[in-house]
Amino acid sequence: MDDWIDYYDSTHTIYVSKLHRDLHFQIIARDIVGYISSPEATVLDYACGEALSASQVASACGKLILAEPAPGVRGRLIARFAPNTKIRVRSLDDVRKMQDQSIDLVVMNSVAQYMTPAELDAALLNIRRILTPSGKLVLGDILQPNVGMFRDVMALLSFGLRHGFLKDALVGLISTALSDYRHLRSRIGLQRYSEDEILAKLTAAGFAAQRAHTNIGHNRWRMTIIARPPLVR
Repeated sequence: MDDWIDYYDSTHTIYVSKLHRDLHFQIIARDIVGYISSPEATVLDYACGEALSASQVASACGKLILAEPAPGVRGRLIARFAPNTKIRVRSLDDVRKMQDQSIDLVVMNSVAQYMTPAELDAALLNIRRILTPSGKLVLGDILQPNVGMFRDVMALLSFGLRHGFLKDALVGLISTALSDYRHLRSRIGLQRYSEDEILAKLTAAGFAAQRAHTNIGHNRWRMTIIARPPLVR
């Protein structure tokens, strides 16, 4: 995951325009809010990125913890949300030290593809530890083995068409093809999981899990899994 952390800590071009970037985070925040079950809930956004719309999430819960591995991004989060007393910024090392059963909702969105299988297994075990017995993990934007880059391209173009940045999306796709992102993706690759594979990982980590009807964000070709500690009878 370190190479991807360095990439996202750099001046990258993953978003084709400011409008694309802003809408991306607004939609994710909206979808996260839909999973918050109580206004008193403690929510952890695991490897949150820039989280530009985190205030929207914080307004729907008791406390929002933004956990981000990239130090530069983490510094920007601290500066951006310093006035918001409901938001705390932490590193992933901090997450590993969190108290048992202290988090009501963990969201790990568009993260699993950048982790090795062993890194994901370790993260899932830790999340299982820190979740409350009634808590849940939302594992979103998972890439599937049978869905290639063409679907990602079409999802972006469709998103751009609906929201008025189609031209920027077309230009951005050309830029991305020549960028460090494409080279890094070709060299390291992205982890992909079938529904059965990711459910098996979650079961091994001690969760009861099922696929959500819709994915977090705009890309309907990726999947979201909802996982909970199993009920104790």
